[in-house]
Amino acid sequence: MGFRDDGSWRVFGLREDFHPAAKVQMEDDISASVVVPAKDLNGLGAAQSTAESLKFVSNCETRLFQRPDDAIHPGYDKQTELDMSKPGNFISNFEPLTRQDAKALVDDAINFVKWTAPVKNLISQAAAAPDGISYFVSPAHPRIVDGKPTKNPRYLQMRPDLDDPRSVHLATMATRLHRRLGVDAPVHTPVDAVVPGRRNNPPDEAAGIRALAVFNPIHYFELPELFLEYISSMTGKSPSTTGAGSEGAMTKGPFNCLPAVYDLNAALVSMLLTGHAAFVSAAGCVGPKMRVDHDVSLLIPEVWCRMSPAERDPKFLIENGYLEKCLDFEHNGQPVLASRLGYRITRKFARNFFGRVFNHPHVVFTDEMLRPENQDLPIFVDGVANICATHQRVAQSYFDDGTIAEACPPLAALLHIMAYGQWEGHGLDAPEVRDMFTREVLLQSDWYQARLQSKQDWDAMMWGRHAVSLRHVIENPANADVTERLQLETRLKQAEAEQARVKTPAYLEALIGTIGRQPV
Repeated sequence: MGFRDDGSWRVFGLREDFHPAAKVQMEDDISASVVVPAKDLNGLGAAQSTAESLKFVSNCETRLFQRPDDAIHPGYDKQTELDMSKPGNFISNFEPLTRQDAKALVDDAINFVKWTAPVKNLISQAAAAPDGISYFVSPAHPRIVDGKPTKNPRYLQMRPDLDDPRSVHLATMATRLHRRLGVDAPVHTPVDAVVPGRRNNPPDEAAGIRALAVFNPIHYFELPELFLEYISSMTGKSPSTTGAGSEGAMTKGPFNCLPAVYDLNAALVSMLLTGHAAFVSAAGCVGPKMRVDHDVSLLIPEVWCRMSPAERDPKFLIENGYLEKCLDFEHNGQPVLASRLGYRITRKFARNFFGRVFNHPHVVFTDEMLRPENQDLPIFVDGVANICATHQRVAQSYFDDGTIAEACPPLAALLHIMAYGQWEGHGLDAPEVRDMFTREVLLQSDWYQARLQSKQDWDAMMWGRHAVSLRHVIENPANADVTERLQLETRLKQAEAEQARVKTPAYLEALIGTIGRQPV
């Protein structure tokens, strides 16, 4: 769990009854999602049976864009070693190695045995190949740039659910049996936990990078603070940072031709409707002195799948001392807005819930990891100031490009607070602001009704367009054969019936509990 000062791993024992979680990859960088009223579905699990709305995701990619940071350690990242030992790979920023390099790797017996079998076979084959025939790449050898390995090696991984359909089938059948569903009943697998990760870094004065190391391993954010995070999408030190603050494809123009505020509006409506609570895990470092890379992120599924839905409820966690609120304070006469960090896990959380994974959970996260300000208070203060400055800078861009006009009222209030410190005289903690971030207020709001009306209008127009296209083909005598073969007359009747259905008040009412559509 992270690294010691000398670079060695902090290693802890697992419980004797530990069995690793197996995750079926459902989405990655590019996914489609839909939010539907739960009352329209049957056969849900106990965790979803009380939800008002449910969110479903589907991957839009065949291959996942991976940066295998930990593959630089032979034998550590078994999935990457298996993937990159196969033919037909798409790779970037790996060093082209020769037959002589392969021989040297084989001769280094102490380190050669650390590799998994697929990479051993790959290297051995390369070492036995004729001179000058080809190059090969090793997962642990990124391309050398300016005399040192690049920090941005990439490869395209075949989607695990496509590569291993047996695991998907087993997961589906296990869910079917657990819920006692019939063989023909659909198995719904909605989102039931939102656990994003964030990249943190210590200061790098030589590179002019400020600290972003104020988070302990896991933070819970209420919706206003969560959307401060989402809006800024900030990262400190990343080889792929090109956006406004910013990390993630949504922030980068080449990946997203729509205004980012459209995505933010939809994300907020989704969170309000589903009632999901967001817990943000730390990657990179926890505090400026404790490097963890992705170790915490990898541990999250193990802990979360061992917590009941009731135990993952923020209200339960706060009331029972598993979470503590980050509070504002003063340092050298200046305010430090630490409350923007939400709530963070306590020693009690680590002892109780990490105790389901580790033998001695109380030593996995030290006091300095749970309270990073104890590692270096001035760096902590500068990290919070860095976050607030980024909030202001990113929010200002929404005013500069005019897209603030497209923000729904709760997000518009947040953007004003981020950019100017207040909205209509209210700060972030004012009830007038926080009450806007509730499902009840959403359902009663005019702006949500406008989203539903926009969706109804769009659907009516779409089905009308289908009907016009079908009539255009049917009315041309030259298309008689096509009309009969494709049963276009029947399809036209279906399109006209669907257009009539979506125009009714009943259809508009049925849309309540969905995200609707951005009014334009």
